Amino acid sequence: MAPLSVPLSSLLRRSDCLQRGSVFCNVAQTWRHRSPTSRLWKRNFGAVSHGVDQVLTSQCKAKNYAASVSRRFSGGPDTTERLWAIYNETKRQTEDLVPVISTNSVDPDTIFANNEMSLRDIEIYGFDYDYTLAFYSRNLHTLIFNIARDILISKHRYPEELRKYEYIPNFAVRGLHYDVQKALLMKIDAFHYIQLGTVYRGLHPVSDEEVIAMYEGCHVPLEIMSDFYGKSSHGHTMKQFMDIFSLPEMTLLSCVNDFFMKHNIDYEPVHLYKDVKEAIRDVHVKGIMYRAVEADIEKYICYGEQSHAVLKKLSEQGKKMFLITNSPFDFVDRGMSYIVGKDWRDLFDVVIVQADKPGFFNDRRKPFRRVTDKGTLLWDRIHRLEKGQIYKQGNLYEFLRLTGWRGSKVLYFGDHIYSDLADLTLKHGWRTGAIIPELRKEIKIMNTEQYMHMMAWLQALTGLIEQMQVHRDPASQAVVEEWIKERDAMRPQTKDIFNSQFGSLFRTYHNPTYFSRRLSRFADIYMASISCLLNYDFQHTFFPRRTPLQHESPFWPEHSPAGITSISSQLHNSKAESD
Repeated sequence: MAPLSVPLSSLLRRSDCLQRGSVFCNVAQTWRHRSPTSRLWKRNFGAVSHGVDQVLTSQCKAKNYAASVSRRFSGGPDTTERLWAIYNETKRQTEDLVPVISTNSVDPDTIFANNEMSLRDIEIYGFDYDYTLAFYSRNLHTLIFNIARDILISKHRYPEELRKYEYIPNFAVRGLHYDVQKALLMKIDAFHYIQLGTVYRGLHPVSDEEVIAMYEGCHVPLEIMSDFYGKSSHGHTMKQFMDIFSLPEMTLLSCVNDFFMKHNIDYEPVHLYKDVKEAIRDVHVKGIMYRAVEADIEKYICYGEQSHAVLKKLSEQGKKMFLITNSPFDFVDRGMSYIVGKDWRDLFDVVIVQADKPGFFNDRRKPFRRVTDKGTLLWDRIHRLEKGQIYKQGNLYEFLRLTGWRGSKVLYFGDHIYSDLADLTLKHGWRTGAIIPELRKEIKIMNTEQYMHMMAWLQALTGLIEQMQVHRDPASQAVVEEWIKERDAMRPQTKDIFNSQFGSLFRTYHNPTYFSRRLSRFADIYMASISCLLNYDFQHTFFPRRTPLQHESPFWPEHSPAGITSISSQLHNSKAESD
């Protein structure tokens, strides 16, 4: 999405919009038949200068055309006809760009950087377990949903008819907020605005008018948002679901709400939320889920050949490695033995289970306890953390004292942005890597011609509206209103292509989601899985893409989807000629 938003929105933003449109088309025509020759984007200032020269040359050629169109538009009697002529020409140019854009798809196995980071500086690698080293099939979410639903019926005396509800795999996405008192599930953007069309009561959408009436607009004040870890506590009424394990919890909440509303049962939403939360907690805390997974490991854990390859590669490079997870030892041992092999502990210098994150990063009171292979807790004081041993609980401050592993030489990977990454980067200066399994699916969608065509035209149309709204005569305003209606009709399509209820994990229409905001703040790098590390050597430096700020003019060719391809192709061709 980002590569499209900069060049296309800039084409039509200022008074020289048509000039910029011609510039982009000319540059794209120059690069149309070039194909990527390198998986990783490369930068070369000589090639960049050459690309900039092309842009400047194209600007000169386009200047007279843009000026003539502007003169013909101002003061003419047939305003409507001229506006639609510009619309049609913009649409034609946008459609010409789609084949060019389509040749520059994003590799789902890329590691993306929010902050500059070099692997040559990393000496110690740390990992969470669930959804970092071990990845689960959808069967696990169905299992969690079914067990928690049955707990509601047996323990909390909810109606037996709830058993008719089954898990809906594609209903919710991560990062959603739940209004505990109103029983509403919704997506909120980085500026605390609710994305209309993504508010659900039970399994059914709530109308925009009702949402605006309930919240007196679309903004959610900071004081009712969840606390730092996404929890609803201390008077907060919003809970943010950041854990992948929370997908069945959101679905169960929605299903029970749906049942109560269908049967006109008067209920207290706060009680429902707490009961579902407790039922989900019991699935984990009482070991029900762990026992089920251990009993049928192949059904629930996706084979982790690539996770094994990453750990082996790090070990061969002499890197220190540690594991900190909230899961119990037996569960981790069974899974890691399946993924890596019986000797998996030989790869790690320190293994900590049942760590109680995020408390592990803040609570100085809990000491480490050693756990035997049979799960027995020993009483002896821990003076050092030994390789091959298993430790339970503890805290980060004691971990730092015993290991001396401090600061930016440590890189820790986890899937939970709050529990795994936030404290480490804010308080302790560790480098952090977020594992976002959903990323691979979303990138594949963004790589489709359908999506690229949709977004290219949406951006171009938005720029056209922005430019032409300055004409205040009734005829011009009527045309612009037609364009606005077309834009409004298109925007839900950009949501539905990802998830028909809530859209993309990363965007609310054009804005980043609240999830994206936290991701960019707490993760130095992010990727779909740790297997992405296999594509990089240990001297690699990750650079965040320098996208223009709103007040900056896009200058470098790499800000166009085709530009970076040209640079890589030129570098490849130059090397081939020299060889």
